[in-house]
Amino acid sequence: MRLARVTMIWATLTVAVCLPIAAAAASPLLAWRGPIYIIAGFAGIIALGLVLVQPLLIGGYLPGLSAYRGRRAHHWIGGALVVAVVIHVGGLWFTSPPDMIDALLFSSPTPFSLWGVTAMWAIFAVALLAALRRRLGLRLRTWRIAHIPLAVVIVIGSVVHGMLVEGTMETMSKAALCTLVLGATIKVMADLWRKRSTSRGESSVRQ
Repeated sequence: MRLARVTMIWATLTVAVCLPIAAAAASPLLAWRGPIYIIAGFAGIIALGLVLVQPLLIGGYLPGLSAYRGRRAHHWIGGALVVAVVIHVGGLWFTSPPDMIDALLFSSPTPFSLWGVTAMWAIFAVALLAALRRRLGLRLRTWRIAHIPLAVVIVIGSVVHGMLVEGTMETMSKAALCTLVLGATIKVMADLWRKRSTSRGESSVRQ
């Protein structure tokens, strides 16, 4: 029974991440896109999939991974997320610099650009804080105070950006992935809040 549950969890995650990529690969719109634009677009889809994996790792919901391995995987996938975003933005910059300048300056007429750029800066901010955490001497509590709000911005910005973009991503698989991203994030936030409340209650009882 436990093996079947582990297999189901990993299979569900694999399908959730890979199905939107496969659906986008079958899109007829790719026939009118250049190779750099296509690479940039798929980098964005992969980035959205990685955003789903991150809360699952930090919440300990992926079986077969110890807490330590989960944290290490969270760290490395965070780096992969930064790379995917850089490829996504860099490719779009190469194909249309004026549009990207407008997006980065928050002056683009397309609403999805605002959400995407906001999520991008939040991702970069988390990556920078993670890289400088030891040098800055950030304690776990301080790190969480900075990281959790930025993570919420990343999730909301990424989901809204993805849903508003009308491109090669298939609508149903995209909506399913975005729903899972939101659901996983809400679950982690609720669990963290419950653990904090429990620890505070135990502390007050001891006193």
